[in-house]
Amino acid sequence: MTDTLRPVETPLASTPDSSQRKLKRSIGVVGGTLLTLSCVTPASTLFVVVPDLFGSLGTATALTIAVGSLLCVAVAFCYSELGTLIPSAGGEYAMVSTLAGRLAGWLVFVLSLLVVMIVPPVIAMGTADYLVPIVDLDPSLAGAGVMLLATLAGLLDLRANAWITGVFLVLEVIAAAVVAVLGFAHSERGPGSLASMEVAGADGGPDTVTAVLVVSGLAIALFVTQGFSTAVYLSEELENPRRNVARTVLATLGISAVIILVPVVAITMGASDLRELTGGDIGAMVTAWSNSAVGTFVSLCVALAIVNAGIVMVIQNSRVLFASARDKAWPEPVNKVFAKLGRFGSPWVSTLAVGVPGAVLCFVDLDTLYGVTGVSVTGMYLLVAVAALLSRRGAHRHTPAWRMPLWPAMPVLLIAVLAYVLSRQETTHLLWTGGITAVATLYWALYLRPRRDTRWLVSIPEDARA
Repeated sequence: MTDTLRPVETPLASTPDSSQRKLKRSIGVVGGTLLTLSCVTPASTLFVVVPDLFGSLGTATALTIAVGSLLCVAVAFCYSELGTLIPSAGGEYAMVSTLAGRLAGWLVFVLSLLVVMIVPPVIAMGTADYLVPIVDLDPSLAGAGVMLLATLAGLLDLRANAWITGVFLVLEVIAAAVVAVLGFAHSERGPGSLASMEVAGADGGPDTVTAVLVVSGLAIALFVTQGFSTAVYLSEELENPRRNVARTVLATLGISAVIILVPVVAITMGASDLRELTGGDIGAMVTAWSNSAVGTFVSLCVALAIVNAGIVMVIQNSRVLFASARDKAWPEPVNKVFAKLGRFGSPWVSTLAVGVPGAVLCFVDLDTLYGVTGVSVTGMYLLVAVAALLSRRGAHRHTPAWRMPLWPAMPVLLIAVLAYVLSRQETTHLLWTGGITAVATLYWALYLRPRRDTRWLVSIPEDARA
């Protein structure tokens, strides 16, 4: 981790084909926030991910998400400072490589790659459940269709995608608002139930949710609002990134936390009993609170939200792969292919490389991958916090950037909490993630490190340093 980066001081323009590797600055805070909120995809998170939390945490779900959102404030501070200090489409890996060393950056890249490859197909497969009022589809086929549609949209100009995802975002916010209003209007229990820490047992009676379960659930709770980091991936396409990256990150986290947490509170209070709450069938609750027409409307809005999430995740993930090729993470023929830009200014090969495999993954059993994703997100945040702790040493101390309050206490506290959360995860999920990380470390040791002058050269676009 002490291996420092020379290429950060090397102008990107010095490479022969740099003109073909420069993304176009075309969006401001509003467009960036729409795209980033769409990656958080509050409605699809609420309807696809949160039901699993209800199943294991019951009435403690809202509390767990609230604690996770508070932790994400500290994470967002780290992202905002590092994203303006190192504005690169590489996102986490560019920031961590520059500040904590190339090996740490490589491991962050691998963890982020795990997340970006697993999450879109898992979310996309949830589309079938919410199309049931209209058509009965196989979840794998529906998920694959969503991934292919998202891939086609990802080939378009980023500004066009900002408008497309903005329209879808409005619909999913409406769906979340309908759920919140109906839940509060049909409350079966008071606000005190949010702290009751109960879940339905096997016999239908209440079981106590332990603090250990809540801590374990924090890994998924962190994932619930994880999409705010997309603003960092878009930093090369945001106008005035030194100012707009931080604004987009913090605004997105605040808005998404409200959109997700308020309906969760309403559902907790409005569920008829613990068994219904633990079952997590939000669509059935909405129909019971209103009528089938409203339930169908909400379900279709959720289906659109999932498509929306797929589009933005493909956009984000393709930028990560594009940046890794530009920074020479792979053998040269692979780098040249992944760094190609299409007629709309998007990295079209990288877009296909993340979208098509995502469609294939919809036919794989992904039941255990939620746990792997939670571990990967927590580990990634941990390394970002370490980089934030090192962000004000040497030349970086005087670099113009947004600076977080309460530094260094904020990253130190975050490191301690995230390390504890990791220690409470299931051994199987830790072993899967650890094994993949070990293989990545071998690739670093055997291929990247011996070629340190020609491989893994993390760079920052010239106009971002102005």
